[in-house]
Amino acid sequence: MRAVDTNVLVRLAVRDEARQVEAAEAFIASGAWVSQLVLLEFVWVLKSVYEFGRADVGSAVEILLNHAQLTVEDSDVVEAALGSSARQVPSAFRIVW
Repeated sequence: MRAVDTNVLVRLAVRDEARQVEAAEAFIASGAWVSQLVLLEFVWVLKSVYEFGRADVGSAVEILLNHAQLTVEDSDVVEAALGSSARQVPSAFRIVW
């Protein structure tokens, strides 16, 4: 299984350049792994570069969690971070979220 970088996830979420979206989709077609570090950077890029609000970021992360070709590292922790009252979430998620 391949590991994705932040750019692949951003292209899948933002879909702003057709050729890059196609390349990202082809890259993950046989399955891909998303590390927590890459996911955190993805969240940061959506918030700081694309000015996504918290709800939009949450929706984008949920799409990644439910994507058939993506395996998110510690997905249960990520799902907990999406909850508004998550107390057992690593500090990095609380800071970025």
